Amino acid sequence: MYLVNSPFWLQWLYPTLTWHKNRKEKHVYLTFDDGPIPVVTPFVLNTLKNFNACATFFCIGENVYKHPEIYKDLLSNGHAVGNHTQNHLKGWKTPDSEYLLNIEKCTSLVNSNLFRPPYGRIRYSQIRKINLRFPKMRTIMWDVLSGDFDTNISGEKCVKNVLDHVKNGSIIVFHDSEKAFSRLEYALPVVLKTLRSEGYEFRLL
Repeated sequence: MYLVNSPFWLQWLYPTLTWHKNRKEKHVYLTFDDGPIPVVTPFVLNTLKNFNACATFFCIGENVYKHPEIYKDLLSNGHAVGNHTQNHLKGWKTPDSEYLLNIEKCTSLVNSNLFRPPYGRIRYSQIRKINLRFPKMRTIMWDVLSGDFDTNISGEKCVKNVLDHVKNGSIIVFHDSEKAFSRLEYALPVVLKTLRSEGYEFRLL
C-alpha cells in the first residue's frame, strides 16, 4: 500500500518536511532514490542528458562506496545528491540512535544537506534529532510517486501516476534500482518528453 500523491493531511502532519516547491513556477524536481548502481544509473544519466534535464539523486552510502566512479559521473553531469542513509534503513523499525549513526556514516560519502528517509518512513523523534545533529539538513519528501518499484504495475502505469498528479513545483520520485528498472526504462523517457512538451522546466532541489 502506497500513496501516489501525498495528501494534504500527510503534509499537515509533517509540516517541517519538504513535500513540494514553489507552486507559482512551472518547475518540477525529478528525484531518484537508492543508487548509484551499474546499468541503471548510467541509463538514467544518459536519458536525462538526452532531454537536457537535471535531477537530484538520493544515494545509499553503501552503493556510493561500491560504485565510486558512477557516483563521480553523476556529479560531473551536474546533478545534485542527497543522503538516503548508509544501508537503506526504515525509520519506523530502527532505534533513533542507530538511525542517526547510519545517516552520519552516509555523510562521509555523500556531501549534501539534503536527506530523504528510505520508504518515506520516519518518526517525529528522528526528525527532531536530525534537526539537532544536522541543523542545515533539509528532509525532502515528495508529492508524486511514480510507483516504479511496484512489480505489479507496468511502465505505462508509472507514466500515468506521474502525469495525472504532477503540478507546478512537484517533487517526483523514481528509483535508481534493479527492481524498478524495467518500469523506469519505459517511463522515464515518456515522462521527460511529455513534461518538456507541456512547458515544465527541470530544477535541482
